[in-house]
Amino acid sequence: MRRSLRRRVNSLENAAGLEYIMNSSSVIIEIRPGAGGDEAALFAGELFKMYKNYALKNGMGVTVLDYSPTNLGGLKEVSLEISGANAYSIYKHEGGVHRVQRVPKTEKSGRVHTSTVSVAVLKKATEKDVQINPSDLKIEFFRSSGPGGQNVNKRETAVRIIHLPTGTVVTAQTERGQEANKQAALSILRSKILETIENQASQKMQSERRTQIGSADRSEKIRTYNFPQDRITDHRIKKSWSRIDKILDGAMEPIVKSFHMLDK
Repeated sequence: MRRSLRRRVNSLENAAGLEYIMNSSSVIIEIRPGAGGDEAALFAGELFKMYKNYALKNGMGVTVLDYSPTNLGGLKEVSLEISGANAYSIYKHEGGVHRVQRVPKTEKSGRVHTSTVSVAVLKKATEKDVQINPSDLKIEFFRSSGPGGQNVNKRETAVRIIHLPTGTVVTAQTERGQEANKQAALSILRSKILETIENQASQKMQSERRTQIGSADRSEKIRTYNFPQDRITDHRIKKSWSRIDKILDGAMEPIVKSFHMLDK
């Protein structure tokens, strides 16, 4: 598998300017809480709601692939697939660390807390894009903790797949049957492997570029949601927006429009 990854990296490097063309009408988004405990998990749920509502409002399809809630209504992690015209170009700028500053509902002293949530945005890869050897997989089944009715909690319908050559682990548990969850997990796995392939090729080019012009990259927080000041600030483009509650409810148009202008 590692040799095949190397061959794929080489093919990407030989492509025109790394412009590897694949269907960008589907994207997989993974959301996980970072620093901040329960507050981070609650904010992860709000980001999930924002991405889902924006997609549905704009006629895109949403499929929840993996969903692990907390007891307080937050999320331990969630993976969703969004399909529709230009889905990847719309959501690709959401990848990174999102920081939230606000007074948690459980905070009695009124002190502002800072929490973080990480978002990964992956192009959905097909079987044609990434071929996986079944012998490279370890597949496990377990009882689901996500939505889907009584069946998911009574039977071991949830699926965990470990890709042995890379150590990549993916899960899916929102469907009612093992096979459907297995296919969902394989879809996530293919997208993760494709991301690895593209990153390897991209990193090699970036390394060569840094030797010539240096680098000032900082891969920390990309955006801050400051509730006391009702302000969302994207640190990459130095731009801010107000009406946090409306944006988190799915009205992402101001953010999407700002990045669309930069992409032109």
